[in-house]
Amino acid sequence: MLMRSSLRAVSALSGVGYLASPDVLLVHRATMAVSVRVQPGPDSLFDEPLRMRVSGLSPLQPVTMKAWLRDEKGQLFQSAALYRADGEGELDPALSPSLGGHYTGIQPMGLLWSLSPQTPFTRLVKRDVASSPFSVHIQVFDGHCSLEQLTHQPLATATNQRWFMKKGVSRIPVREGRVRGTLFIPPGNGPFPGIVDLYGSGGVLMEQRASLLANHGFLTLALGYFGFDDLPSNFMDLDLEYFEEAVNFLRQHPKVLGPGVGAIGVSKGGDLVLSMATFVPHVIAAVSIGGCNANTLGNLHYKNITLPGLSTSLDGIKFINSNLADISEVMNNPMDGANKDSVIPIEKAEGHFLFVVGEDDKNWKSPLYAQQAIEKLKENGKENYELITYPEAGHLLEPPYFPFCCASFHQLVGLSVVWGGEMKSHALAQLDLWPKMQTFLRKHLEHHSKL
Repeated sequence: MLMRSSLRAVSALSGVGYLASPDVLLVHRATMAVSVRVQPGPDSLFDEPLRMRVSGLSPLQPVTMKAWLRDEKGQLFQSAALYRADGEGELDPALSPSLGGHYTGIQPMGLLWSLSPQTPFTRLVKRDVASSPFSVHIQVFDGHCSLEQLTHQPLATATNQRWFMKKGVSRIPVREGRVRGTLFIPPGNGPFPGIVDLYGSGGVLMEQRASLLANHGFLTLALGYFGFDDLPSNFMDLDLEYFEEAVNFLRQHPKVLGPGVGAIGVSKGGDLVLSMATFVPHVIAAVSIGGCNANTLGNLHYKNITLPGLSTSLDGIKFINSNLADISEVMNNPMDGANKDSVIPIEKAEGHFLFVVGEDDKNWKSPLYAQQAIEKLKENGKENYELITYPEAGHLLEPPYFPFCCASFHQLVGLSVVWGGEMKSHALAQLDLWPKMQTFLRKHLEHHSKL
C-alpha cells in the first residue's frame, strides 16, 4: 500500500501514468540522478550551437528548462520553456518540442535566443569581447512552471561560457592617423579577407560582430566614427575621407587579402557602407543590414561632393506610451524630389552589394529603401547586387543567438523605440543570415584577389 501511494504521488508530480511497474518506476526515481549535459563543452563561441541533453528523469516527466545570464552591467536576461521527457526519461531539445514558455516547437537553441531582459527595453551588448565570456546558466525544474513560479530548487544545472574570441585571435586597438577602432586578426599567416565593420547611431565602438567574424577567418576592423575616443561627438557632419583612410589602413595590413576589402554596416552604418562602396576605391563588397539608400541624419562630405542628410518629419513619431515610440514614419521618402540630393549614387559603384532587410523593420522603411536601390541599379544596367528579406524580422539583425530585442533606448530620439520583428522569426533570420553574409563577402573578395 505504501509503495502504491508513493507511486501515485510520483505520477501526479510527473504527469505520467502507470507505464512501468511500481517497483521499476520507484527504483528509477531513487537511483537515477538528474543531469544536464551541454556539448561541445562548458566553453564555446557565442555563435556556436549547443546540444543540451537531460537524463535521469522519469518517463514522460514534465519539466521546465530555464536559461539565464547577467550582462556586463548586471542586468538579468532569462528564458523558460516547457518540455516532457521521452519514454526513457531523456530530454533533448533538438529532438523534442517545447510545449510552451518563451517559444514552442523544436528549437535546439531556443533557450538562448529567447533570453529576455528583466528590465524592459534592455539590449544585450558585449563590450569586453577579449577577457570575459557571457556565462549562460541552464537549469532543469520539475513540472511546468512560469519564470515567476521557479522558486524551488532545480533538478540539475549546467553552465556554458560563451566566448567571442577563439584561441589565437588577436585584438589590437587602433590609433593610426585619424582612424580609431579595433583590429581583430585571425590566427595563422593568412592572407585573410579584410572587412570594415560599422554599427549605427549608438555612439560607442561595437566589437561583438567583428570579433566573431575573425573566428571565421576575416581580418576585421571594428571602426568608430563618432562618440568614441577623440572622434567627433556626433555624426551630423561626417567626412567620407575618414572612412577611406580606414580602408587604406586595412588594405596595407600584411595579412589582408588584397587588393579590395569589404564593409558591413547596420542601420546608419548601412548607408555609410553604400557610400563607401560608391565613392571609396577598393571597397568591392558592401553588406547593408537594415540600411537606407540615402545618406541619413547629417551631411556626408567626400572631396568636392556633399550628400545632405535625408529630411525627416518629426510629426511621424507615434507614441505607444509615454516611454516608448514608433519612429518608422519619421524618415521622408528618398525618391521624393526634395530629397534627390541625399540619394547615394550606387549605380556608379563597381563593387557588389548585399541588401539585408527585416520586413517588419520599425526603425525606418528598409524594405522600401532596398527596393529603391535595386531599381536604380537595374535602370543603369547593373546586376551587382543580392537581396535577402526576412518576413517578421525587425531592424536589429545581429549574429546568431543574440536575443531578440523588441525595443531599447535610442540615443538620438532620447527615449526607447520599437525595433520591430517577432522573436522566433527574427532569431531564425539571424541564424540564416550569418553564413550567407560570410559567403557573399568571401566570394567577392577572394574572386577579386585573383583578377
